[in-house]
Amino acid sequence: MSLKCGIVGLPNVGKSTLFNCLSSAKAQSANFPFCTIEPNVGMITVPDERLNKLVEMCNPRSVVPATVEIVDIAGLVKGASKGEGLGNKFLANIRETDAILHVLRCFDDDNITHVDGSVDPVRDMEIINYELQLKDLETIESRLAKTEKAAKSGGDKNAKMQLGVLQAYKEALEQGKPARSVTFETVDEQKFAKELFLLTNKPVLYVCNVDDASAAEGNAYVEAVKKAIEGENAEIMVVAAATESDIAELETPEERAEFLQEIGLTESGVSRLIRAAYALLDLQTYFTAGPDEVRAWTFLRGTKAPQAAGIIHTDFEKGFIRAEVIKYDDYVSLGSETAVKDAGKMGVEGKEYVVQDGDIMHFRFNV
Repeated sequence: MSLKCGIVGLPNVGKSTLFNCLSSAKAQSANFPFCTIEPNVGMITVPDERLNKLVEMCNPRSVVPATVEIVDIAGLVKGASKGEGLGNKFLANIRETDAILHVLRCFDDDNITHVDGSVDPVRDMEIINYELQLKDLETIESRLAKTEKAAKSGGDKNAKMQLGVLQAYKEALEQGKPARSVTFETVDEQKFAKELFLLTNKPVLYVCNVDDASAAEGNAYVEAVKKAIEGENAEIMVVAAATESDIAELETPEERAEFLQEIGLTESGVSRLIRAAYALLDLQTYFTAGPDEVRAWTFLRGTKAPQAAGIIHTDFEKGFIRAEVIKYDDYVSLGSETAVKDAGKMGVEGKEYVVQDGDIMHFRFNV
């Protein structure tokens, strides 16, 4: 599944450092703006203890984890919506992503310059959001005149509905609110809203990049960001990118665990961030498990059984007969597929079954 998250932010806030921690691809990292010009892309393995447990139980010849695509996008500056700096390139790259990881500098360090001369994550956030809102407003206004004309003439039965959506977005954007703060009730409205591909309608996770001492509890900068995004329909996470970089250099799991314990964490910020990015894209996981292979399959929340089967192979969807479903907890507690069947815990599901996160599945098909 080719959904991807874009890492965005002002220059020198720690985007590329964070990307380097996330990915085996090494983005150039330096103390000046526009170090990252072409977007760096990395396929990131999604940490999942359920997969590890299934591998332990099945001892398979092959293991395939779930992955998520992360894109490190060039730093944005004021005026990007008018083409300032690398604005046009930035906006084109972000438009191609499905969700946004918005990195904010929430640490003081005199050795790392800030493009605006001082540390203020709320101001930084507003700079980028303002540029994205301006671009969205431009998109809305370019559609409005044509839609208003169609609504008046009555020739297009959907024009009145579309006009209402466009006007709702225009009002929100002019008030400095992102498009995602606007909700619609009908399926037609929601479908049209999605087709506009507005930048500020993408799900966003604000990543507060803090210093080592603030990794566990956050700091005043983080609290200011939390207050600023109230009502925006966005998530927030605290990560110490420089600390994560140090953790990534450690060779053994034991060393990493000891380091985390010293700074008051039970798990690395990178692991939490990858899972958060996965959830931000509205992705979930089902498993196939056996002696040949244990594999995590990625699907969109709400996917039905035939479409989930089609992720493995299109023939599975075309000739779908039924899905045999084992709940993860049942598999682990009973110890094997055979034991689950004997206990009458295996479900046999048809075409309308909505696949659940963690399902262990076997598809029956005929083509």
